[in-house]
Amino acid sequence: MIVFFSGTGNSLAVAEALAELLGEKVSFTLPAPNLSGEDRVIWVTPIYSWGLPPVMVEAICATRCKEGSRHYLVATHGDDLGNTHLQWRSLIAEKGLDAVATFSVTMPNTYVSLPFFDVDSQEVEKAKLDAMPRRVAEIADMIKAQKRCDDIVRGAFPGFKSSVIYPLFIRKALSAKPFRVNDRCTSCHKCERACPMHNITLTAGRPTWGDNCAGCLGCYHICPVHAIDRGSATRHKGQYYYPGK
Repeated sequence: MIVFFSGTGNSLAVAEALAELLGEKVSFTLPAPNLSGEDRVIWVTPIYSWGLPPVMVEAICATRCKEGSRHYLVATHGDDLGNTHLQWRSLIAEKGLDAVATFSVTMPNTYVSLPFFDVDSQEVEKAKLDAMPRRVAEIADMIKAQKRCDDIVRGAFPGFKSSVIYPLFIRKALSAKPFRVNDRCTSCHKCERACPMHNITLTAGRPTWGDNCAGCLGCYHICPVHAIDRGSATRHKGQYYYPGK
């Protein structure tokens, strides 16, 4: 079974590609699936500021798993994942399960809510997307072989990023309160349909956000008229949503 979380389509695309290569079924993280009959579980997730999204942490902790089942992490990230693999390994170990291997797949950047953070250029975006199928095929082969490894891109200062920046990010940067919509909004409902948490409703033709935001920025990126911003930080920033999703 492949269990995934995705906000802008990157992790969903990787999960679907892996499923085709491995003959696995794909399940969204919410509600937490019952994996008590699965011998192999592959967790596919984006990286949130060098750590796991809280929704993925909750799914791992709540999911019923088969004793002795083998678990794998496949993380999608724009540049690197810090020590996220250690966080995941710790969660799996706490459940008494076998954390066999961790892998990372470099995908187009999506986080635009901080100064100096933006989407990739079109050239870099294309290069990352073109490289993804081959990388996923490599990962599928290693999973088939039950290879025990951490085949990941940790980046510079992984300990600082994952132990200092990540906790601050989780406490401060996941609220939906900063989201704003301007007069360009056409009430197309795309943001509402794209929200993986079902946290957006249209009120008088305009999106409103509830209290169950995952911080994925999917609503911002999918808006066809760039009518959504998360405070002032995303103004004049680019947008990215996985092609075809």
